[in-house]
Amino acid sequence: MDFDFSDEQEQLRDAVRRWVDKGFGFERRHALAKAGGQTREVLGELNELGLAGLVVPEAHGGMGFGAVEAMVVMEELGRGLVNAPYAQAALVAPTLLSGAPAAVQEAWLPKIAGGEALVVLAHQERRSRYALSRVATRAVESGGGWKLSGTKVVVPAGDEADAFVVPARIAGAEADAAGIGLFLVERGAAGMSVRSYPTQDGARAADVVLADTPATLLQREGHALLEQAADVAIAAGCAEAVGLMDKLLAITAEYMQQRKQFGVPLATFQALRHRAADVKMQVELGRSMSYYASLKLGEPADERRRALSQAKVQLGNSMRFVGQQCIQMHGGIGVTDEYVASHYFKRLTVLETSFGDTLHHLGEVSARMTDEAGVFA
Repeated sequence: MDFDFSDEQEQLRDAVRRWVDKGFGFERRHALAKAGGQTREVLGELNELGLAGLVVPEAHGGMGFGAVEAMVVMEELGRGLVNAPYAQAALVAPTLLSGAPAAVQEAWLPKIAGGEALVVLAHQERRSRYALSRVATRAVESGGGWKLSGTKVVVPAGDEADAFVVPARIAGAEADAAGIGLFLVERGAAGMSVRSYPTQDGARAADVVLADTPATLLQREGHALLEQAADVAIAAGCAEAVGLMDKLLAITAEYMQQRKQFGVPLATFQALRHRAADVKMQVELGRSMSYYASLKLGEPADERRRALSQAKVQLGNSMRFVGQQCIQMHGGIGVTDEYVASHYFKRLTVLETSFGDTLHHLGEVSARMTDEAGVFA
């Protein structure tokens, strides 16, 4: 199998890397985080590169690229520790809107492609425990429209978004997959309140409370599309994690070359060289599963969901190992706020819990194993 990237994909990678190297150093990122984490300006600069419309169909003003191009971009954003909600804005939102009525797509997809609108998924609830089917927010049809009531938590860039895609229950019990509709709620709609706060990785999130809030129906039975969007987010997170781990290992290797103990560089100690080799192995394991995740996004739902959970398990293990080992090899400086390595570790930690942590996805893999899943199949 050919895993080489095309010339077009390499050019895309180079363009993002040049922007990161020129316009998004650690000093800028640290200043943004200390100021509260607002990153709409950073997202605007990515939009100027044309990245907002990366996966938006050409008919709606986008570039119509696919999962591999998205993976390439996310790796570079991870390597640069770019704390902007790019995956939510440019990858997840277009996926969710792909099932919307034509009029809604025509109204919103060109805005997303042009960087004029930030639309984010607001799906988590306090009792959901990563289960996409556990939705307590209710949707009621009223006067030819819909009104939503409920609370969504840890919504990425919730105080900067122009609109939210909100799963809400039209029918069924709280944990049923059937009866979950997808709705678009515009910022400032009646009955909406937003409480924002910084997150541990230097970004922002918000809790969004809806009280008989007007909404536009995107899809009446939206659970399958919600799962697809979550898988897109997982694949994007896996790719970002590869970039983060790659860069964190490079930072650690450079530190070991410069820092001296007993008059010689740390890199000369055999035990630390072995530890660094173990870290490199985990990075490459994570990279291979990131490729696997992106390539499986176009498969049927059951196969896709199993593959993405498998990737999330491996990336979760790799992220934890790489982060912990690199911090250990730095010593005390590795956990200081002024040093870049600690911020890579924080972002890896947050990614490990996004859209299901390692333990959750281990359970998902186990639940999807079949009689033919063994080595003798």
